[in-house]
Amino acid sequence: MRILVLNWQDIKNPYGGGAEVYLHQILKRIVQMGHSVTQFSCSIKDAPAEEVIDGINIIRKGKRSIFNFIVPLEYSRKFRFEKYDIVIDDMNKIPFYTPLYIKRPLLGMVMHLFDKSIFKETIFPVASYVYMAEKIALSVYKSIPVVAISKSTYEELIEHGFKAENVFLVPCAVDHEIYKKISDLSPREALIGYVGRIKKYKSVDHLLYAFKIVLSEIPNARLIIIGEGDGRKAFQALARNLNIEHATTFTGFLPTEEKVRLLNQMQVVVNTSAKEGWGLTVTEANACGVPAVASDVPGLRDAVKDGETGLLYEYGNIEQLAEKIILILRDKNLREKLARGALEYAQSLTWDQSAKAMIEVIEKVVKK
Repeated sequence: MRILVLNWQDIKNPYGGGAEVYLHQILKRIVQMGHSVTQFSCSIKDAPAEEVIDGINIIRKGKRSIFNFIVPLEYSRKFRFEKYDIVIDDMNKIPFYTPLYIKRPLLGMVMHLFDKSIFKETIFPVASYVYMAEKIALSVYKSIPVVAISKSTYEELIEHGFKAENVFLVPCAVDHEIYKKISDLSPREALIGYVGRIKKYKSVDHLLYAFKIVLSEIPNARLIIIGEGDGRKAFQALARNLNIEHATTFTGFLPTEEKVRLLNQMQVVVNTSAKEGWGLTVTEANACGVPAVASDVPGLRDAVKDGETGLLYEYGNIEQLAEKIILILRDKNLREKLARGALEYAQSLTWDQSAKAMIEVIEKVVKK
C-alpha cells in the first residue's frame, strides 16, 4: 500500500514529543512490512525539504505557525493527484479538517484531546481558539474511523459521540533496544527525575513545590529535570524563589543515550501533567526499572498501574504528590516491588505489536 501521513511535526522537529515518537516508531515498522509511507510535516530550520528517515519519505513545507493552512493547499495542489491508498491525519490541537476535502480512504489518529487543559498551556485568546477548533473538529471527524492511543482517549472519543465501531485502540509502546537497564549503573539515593517537554500544562511547578516538601523530610534528595520548552525559564526562577535551586538541575535537551543513563540512576520518575495521551516518558522510565509517581488524569492512569508500577496522586494536590514521592524514597521494599512491576509492564509493550495492530486497522479502512 501507499500511505500518506499528515502531521504537524516529524521525528526530527525540536517541538516534537511523544506523539512524534509514537507515529515514527509505527510508521518505520509499516515500511519494513513492505509498504510505502510518505509523511508531510512543517519545515524545520536547517533541515532539507525532503529526507528519508528509517524508510519514511519525509516532505517538509511551510512554517509551523500556519501549517494547518498549508496542508489543504498542498493536498489540492500535489497529493490528491498521487495514488495513495489511504491518508492518515494525526489530529493535534488545531486540526486539518481533512474529512471536508479528502475523498479517498481516511484514518484519523488521536493522541489525546486537550479540552480545557489547553488553558493551562497558553494565553487565553490562543487557548480559546484551540479549544473551539477542537470542538468543531470533533464534529467533523465523527464521520471517519479514528485510532486512539490509550483507553482514556478511546473513552473520551466515545463520550464526544464517536461510534465505538469507528474507534480503534492502538497502544503506545517502548523501544527496548534503547530504553533498558544498564548493568553497570544503579539508582542514586533519593534521586527524583522528570523527563519531558517543559510546558505549562505539564505542571512542572507542582513538582517544584512538592520537592520543597520532600527536601524538608529528605535533605539529601535531588531533582533532575530533563527536557526543554518555553516554560523552562519560569520554572528555573521558581526553583530559585523556593530555595531549592541547590538541589535541582535543569539539563535541557539531552541525547537519548545520556538520558537513558540518567534514567537508570533515578529512584523515581514523576509526571505532573494535567492530561496526556499516554505518558510515554513514564513507560520509557519503567523499561529502565524506574517506578513512577503520576497525576491521576487521562493517559497517565493508562501508563501507570497504581500500586503495581508506580503511584497515582490527585492532580493539583501538592501535599499528596510529596507524600507519594517520600513514600517511594523511604520504603525500599515498596520501591523494589514497584520497580519490578514497572519493568515487567514495560516489557509487555512493544512497537512491533502496535505496528501490527495499526496495519490491521489501515487494511480494514482501505477495504471498506
